[in-house]
Amino acid sequence: MMEDAKFEDGGEHPLYLGAESSEDLQVLASLTQDAVFPVTEMTYRASERRFAILLNRFRWEDVGAAKARGRDFERVQSVLDFGDVLKVSSQGVDRSDSDMILSLLSIDFEAGEDGAGRVILTLAGDGAIALDVECINVTLRDVTRPYIAPSRKAPSHD
Repeated sequence: MMEDAKFEDGGEHPLYLGAESSEDLQVLASLTQDAVFPVTEMTYRASERRFAILLNRFRWEDVGAAKARGRDFERVQSVLDFGDVLKVSSQGVDRSDSDMILSLLSIDFEAGEDGAGRVILTLAGDGAIALDVECINVTLRDVTRPYIAPSRKAPSHD
């Protein structure tokens, strides 16, 4: 009998996941919650219809193992890549401030017609990035080895 994968199964391995539905997107949203990134690490290539962010992702999938082994929590650099992007807009994001650090709180999808819609990246401090997409076509890929989170703590939302 085959057993379903568990969240903890990915704890020691780099992630490389895709999303093609709003349910899939919520999995990526949970894994990227509290990711931080400089405003300079966002790229939109209109000719390729791609929007990507190089972010420092908190490793939520590793929290249980870190607690059980008494070790520090970790972050990892990851690329969050959106394909089939038709338009990008933002609110509360000053692209001219190269020192601005953004924190990703959530990713949501507002469905339109025929699979199209809008992906909303909600940021801390009332910022948001909206991606008008032809369909949900997103990947999340870890691109470095994990490193100890600078705070050594898990993010918390009071």
